[in-house]
Amino acid sequence: MSLKETIRHWTEGPVGVIQLYRPDVYNALNRKMVDEVVEQLFVYDRDDTIRVIVLTGSDRAFAAGADIEEMANDDAVSLELLNQFAQWDRMAYVKKPVIGAVSGFVFGGGFELALNCDLLFASETVDFRFPEVNLAVMPGAGGTQRLTKAMGKTKALEYLWTGDTIPAKKALACGLVNRLIAPELVMEETMKFAKRLAEQPPLAVRLIKEAANKAVDQPLQEGMELERKNFYLLFSSLDQKEGMQAFLEKRKPRFTGK
Repeated sequence: MSLKETIRHWTEGPVGVIQLYRPDVYNALNRKMVDEVVEQLFVYDRDDTIRVIVLTGSDRAFAAGADIEEMANDDAVSLELLNQFAQWDRMAYVKKPVIGAVSGFVFGGGFELALNCDLLFASETVDFRFPEVNLAVMPGAGGTQRLTKAMGKTKALEYLWTGDTIPAKKALACGLVNRLIAPELVMEETMKFAKRLAEQPPLAVRLIKEAANKAVDQPLQEGMELERKNFYLLFSSLDQKEGMQAFLEKRKPRFTGK
């Protein structure tokens, strides 16, 4: 396995940034890259100075799918023993907001990685695609599930069966992305929003994310019960006291995450 770096990461104030970095192969996802992305997500998740995480690639490609050269000789038994999707599953346990800033090719596993983000800011020229069917396989890291939940079964099957590009405007209309942005402004606009989100009370943001994620998969009543539990829990925080006092005093609140 290559020892070259597969990601770059840095911080800008309360925002932690992870950049996919295999430029010679359009950021194709090998197992080392996925491991490093997930580990860095949790480094930022545990860091009290970081409030928002941004995941990005390059102007040419967020990620052009999985590394086919790495996977070409795999078989069912080796994949089962490897359990490579265990790392993907860990992403669901990141508590802080994760915003994807994507441009260019967002194919296959790269599309699945983008769909793991809580919010997605995309270039107007972005190319979303699940081309796995053309290799006689299918998405395996949640693509069929997340795309179907976002678009509905009939439209999702059209794109999963053909491997065709999902038009950027269609992605926006069905809620796959939050915003379409001029290519040269994607990172700037994403960071601007991330820094704005970082000013929000961290505990409230975290518990809202938990409740919203449950709403996707749980019956309404179960989701309502979690929402109310989290609502009550926030009344034990110092931020709740600060937020309401600041409102009454007509000043900007100073949230500490406690």
